[in-house]
Amino acid sequence: MYSGELEVQAKRKAIAVLQDEINRILNAARELATLPDLMIKKDKAGIKDALEQISTIEEEVENLRRKITREVADIGGLIMNRENLLNTAYTMDEIAGYITGISFKLSNVKSTTLKNAKIDKDITKLIELVVDEVYKLNEIIRSLNTNTANAIELAQETQTIEREIDIKYRQATLKILTEVANTKELMLIKDVIEGIEEMADKCQRVSDSFILLALSL
Repeated sequence: MYSGELEVQAKRKAIAVLQDEINRILNAARELATLPDLMIKKDKAGIKDALEQISTIEEEVENLRRKITREVADIGGLIMNRENLLNTAYTMDEIAGYITGISFKLSNVKSTTLKNAKIDKDITKLIELVVDEVYKLNEIIRSLNTNTANAIELAQETQTIEREIDIKYRQATLKILTEVANTKELMLIKDVIEGIEEMADKCQRVSDSFILLALSL
């Protein structure tokens, strides 16, 4: 078997682990999207369950990141752009960490603050956009081994979503500065929406990395 074939096989094995990672991140993001509504309803059991699910998924993503690190170390000599694979895995791990951090801070905001400031819908929309972005990442990685041209097109769509998140983030920031008077609550909500915006940036970095992988297959 030619070394080129071995390299492609090694990359596809690594991509399969990345796909497992992104699937779990997508599930965590969807759990995060349920939080604002659960908080408005004061559903303590639902909030607790969502936080536990997110925490469990973060651990699973970390384990997968360790797995791909070991596998790339074992077969790394076969892969020319192994640094890109590792950086992608670590960035995806960071995305899972963002979800955990956002969910923790959001769960500590008072439901009355979300309702009175009418910021719950803004936060939900921001999270839903990030879910869309992660879903696009999921579609991209599924396309890597079968249709690299489609993967590149999907990556351009993540850029569109990321720009929309930037706009919504700025609008939400201005809104909380005028609608939220309590300093502690203001800081928490500000951290939440900043976390969402930074998470979207990380998603865009992963999208760019996927394109590099697509071009190398």
